[in-house]
Amino acid sequence: MGILKDNEHPRYTYEDYKQWEGKWELIEGFPYAISPSPSPKHQHISNNIARELGNKLENCIECRALLPVDWKISEDTVVQPDNLVICYPLEDKPYITKAPVLIFEVISKSTSFKDREIKYRLYEREGVKYYVIVDPDEKMAKAYQLKEGRYIKVSDITDETVQFDLGKCKIKFDFSKIWQ
Repeated sequence: MGILKDNEHPRYTYEDYKQWEGKWELIEGFPYAISPSPSPKHQHISNNIARELGNKLENCIECRALLPVDWKISEDTVVQPDNLVICYPLEDKPYITKAPVLIFEVISKSTSFKDREIKYRLYEREGVKYYVIVDPDEKMAKAYQLKEGRYIKVSDITDETVQFDLGKCKIKFDFSKIWQ
């Protein structure tokens, strides 16, 4: 099981994580269950984000949109963003190891703190250029851009179109399409 102890709380590694049943994330050795399963509204919005990203990236040969996939940051940190964009070739591994350029997290009551606080700081530290937190209940998204190592809020978005400069390409993402 966990190999390290911190204030009597076991800390786990990627090797432990691989053995777990169900859906989990591991952040700095601490497990976070991804449960209950995302609501139909959450899944619908995430699918719409994936469709919009796929459409916008279809002419960009460098970047690709992915659905939840393990991002192994270190031996004690593995996360699964809801929607992400990478601008590098896929590795021949069951996970990615490099930071995505753009991440969307669709929050729920059970994930709000983790997505707004823990993952926010993690993604900022790991150099994710854009982080978008999508709140299905409010029909609002908050977009952040990494500048000089810190996230700066780009805007609060309901149905606007926002341009993301991914480096290899630029996309204009229409947020009105994710709520439909």
